[in-house]
Amino acid sequence: MNSTRRSVIKTLLAGTAAITTSSMTSSYAASEQNAPYKLKGNINHSVCRWCFNDMSVEELCQVANTLGMKAIDLVGPKDWPTLKKYNLYSSMCNGAEINLTDGWNTLAYHPVLIKNYMEMIPLVAKAGYKNLICFSGSRRGMDDETGLKNSTDGLKKVMALAEKHGVVLVMELLNSKVNHKDYQCDRTSWGVELAKRIDSNNFKLLYDIYHMQVNEGDVIHTIRENHAYIAHYHTAGVPGRNEIDDTQELYYPAIIKAIKETGFKGYLAQEFIPLQKDKVASLRKALEICDV
Repeated sequence: MNSTRRSVIKTLLAGTAAITTSSMTSSYAASEQNAPYKLKGNINHSVCRWCFNDMSVEELCQVANTLGMKAIDLVGPKDWPTLKKYNLYSSMCNGAEINLTDGWNTLAYHPVLIKNYMEMIPLVAKAGYKNLICFSGSRRGMDDETGLKNSTDGLKKVMALAEKHGVVLVMELLNSKVNHKDYQCDRTSWGVELAKRIDSNNFKLLYDIYHMQVNEGDVIHTIRENHAYIAHYHTAGVPGRNEIDDTQELYYPAIIKAIKETGFKGYLAQEFIPLQKDKVASLRKALEICDV
C-alpha cells in the first residue's frame, strides 16, 4: 500500500474530514463526521469481497471495521489472516469449488470436487469458520431429476466430514435468466428439494435476493416458507445488480425485516456492484437500509 492510500485509510478510520486523492474514502470520511450512524445490532452485516476489488483486502477490512460490520464474504484461506488481524469473520468461505458452471450436478466433476472439499472442510473448521460455498453447475441439457440425483450422490460423500467438523456446505441460488445462463440451482424449490434429499443440518442454501427476484420473484413469501433451509443471504438491486436504493424495484427494509422475523442469526452480505463514484458511501447507505 503506498503512502497516499495509507493516509486515506488513516483519515477514514479517524473520522475526520480531509481532502485526499481517493474519492472513495475522502467523501465518506466527511459524511461520517457530520452524520455518524450506529448499527442496531439485530443483523450480522457482511460485504462480498469481489464487489470492491479496487480495494485491497486490508483496505476493505479497515472500511468494514469503521462501518461496524462483522465479516467479509467470499474469501479463501490466503486472506483469512488479514481478516483475523481486523477481528472480522469469514462469513462465507470459498476456494473448494471448481467454478460456477462445473458443479455437483455432473458426475464427471465429482472426483475433483470431493478431493477439494475433503481438503477444505478441515481448513475452514481449523480457522474457526462455518460456511463453505458450493454450486450446482450448469445443466448442459440435464433434467431436474438427474441433477438432483447426481448432486445428492456427490455431496453425501463429503457430508460426514462436514458434520464431523461443524462446517456447513452452502449452495448458492443463482438466476439463469440474466447472469448465469443454464445454471441448474436457479429456483428455491430445486435447492430445497436437494437439501431435503441430503437431509443434513450441514447442507443449506445461500438465498441471493437479487438472483431470486430476477428468476422467480415472490421474495418475502419464499423466505418465510423456506427459511429453515437457508443459511445465508446476499443483496443487490434489481435490475442491474447495483445499489439497493430507490433506483431499483426491491424494498429491502421489508425484506430484511421478514428475514429477521424468521429468527435468522446468520449473515447478510452486500453483493451489489457500486455505480456511484464514492463506493464506500454506497456501502454505508446499504447498511443503513438493511439495518432493521
